[in-house]
Amino acid sequence: MAEASVRLGGTTPHSLHFQGEPSVDETASLVSEARRAKAKQHRAKRGQGWPRRASGWAALGSPTPQFAPRRVPPHEPYQRRHVWIGLGRSKTVRIPFPGGGTPVASAALALEDGTVYVGESFGATGTVSGEVCFNTSMTGYQEILTDPSYRGQILTMTAAEIGNYGINAEDVESGRLQMAGFVVRSASRIASNFTSTGTLHDYLAAAGVVGIQGIDTRALVRKLRSQGVMTGVLSSEIHDHKQLVAMASSAESLVGRDMVREVMPEAARDWSDKLDAWAEPLPQPSIGGELPPAAAEKPLKHVVALDYGMKWNIARHLASRNCRVTVLPGSASADEVLALSPDGVFLSNGPGDPEPLTYAVETVRGLVGKLPIFGICLGHQLLAQACGAKTFKLKFGHRGGNQPVMDLSTGTVEITSQNHGFAVEEESLPADLEVTHRNLNDGTIEGLRHRTLPAASVQYHPEAAAGPHDSAYLFDRFRAMLDAV
Repeated sequence: MAEASVRLGGTTPHSLHFQGEPSVDETASLVSEARRAKAKQHRAKRGQGWPRRASGWAALGSPTPQFAPRRVPPHEPYQRRHVWIGLGRSKTVRIPFPGGGTPVASAALALEDGTVYVGESFGATGTVSGEVCFNTSMTGYQEILTDPSYRGQILTMTAAEIGNYGINAEDVESGRLQMAGFVVRSASRIASNFTSTGTLHDYLAAAGVVGIQGIDTRALVRKLRSQGVMTGVLSSEIHDHKQLVAMASSAESLVGRDMVREVMPEAARDWSDKLDAWAEPLPQPSIGGELPPAAAEKPLKHVVALDYGMKWNIARHLASRNCRVTVLPGSASADEVLALSPDGVFLSNGPGDPEPLTYAVETVRGLVGKLPIFGICLGHQLLAQACGAKTFKLKFGHRGGNQPVMDLSTGTVEITSQNHGFAVEEESLPADLEVTHRNLNDGTIEGLRHRTLPAASVQYHPEAAAGPHDSAYLFDRFRAMLDAV
């Protein structure tokens, strides 16, 4: 039995006892537990009439004025937190509950392996199941929430606080929130940004998305990285842990499911919106400081975008390069595409496993060699399958805005935005496909090009919503393919 002594906010040492040699996580957890116990003991002794040190008006011998702070009744919409302010002193602060009205309800996230994380509920009340995964982005949570590629997943954000700049009407990538559940360490109660129109809590509640905060997201992410993504159940209604674990164990997996039919549009539509002025790249001066001359406007080209769950910023990039964009449902056939007489075809991103999407693969196979093709994410996998390659499921996927990728044709390393749980199997590549980009973390394929036909694709997201913008040049390459025809 090992023993350690720590000082928590004051001068009295507290002893912690460990069975064997503690890990870093166990030590941090036990120290946090000791802090809570000390704060609870301190509050209890205060309630028993411990004398307070004279300060303020009392120290001057004057009566307390009428505007002195009063104790908050339990029915008011605040929770009281006892915090240390240094030099052995502490004070009680009032923090509003999420939503501004009632105390926070509890919620639990149960994994299929039997692990249960208990925290505070925010967003909507309910019970959902899905594949539990994680995203390493520090910003862009609204774009992530509205990305159709997250359909059927419970997403964990690794950043410590989410929601601090609020919600606005511009940072959306589809018509609704897409994921099943949202997991964060701390959901900000304050929305501080000049574009903000509301809080993350209200945004999730209005959309019916269940959220949980206050759990150890570091421990959850380490489990997913070491053991792989798992099916889980997130609930703010059911508090029986055994029942939640049983539900997680019996929940349907993403593998083998056609998720595209849940997110693709029902009918064709035209797209004309271009990139916002905030998103347009600024012209870069030369070494001498001179700005390059304005580029001449290129002739209008017609692009058919097959929508398997497309992020709207992709269509904005195409429109900003003087393309007339016609969006078709991902179930459209090759004949339906060719009937529109386009100059090129774009294959969009989308959710889930590409293997069951046989109808989409047949469409792409019927278009290869007839029109220039560019695919992103799921579109990259469909193009590979149409040419004879296979795909496989990654252990925990690539999700975040900090994935390094090398362009093998130039040697340039790009920091990319990614969101996928499947990848193209390199051993199955046919001879007419060439690898153009590679992930520098695990070496998986991030880009392909047909050796003889105008067809190329990337596994990541060059539309960069939200950021980074290193890979926007890929839309220019696609535009060059259109101009070359």
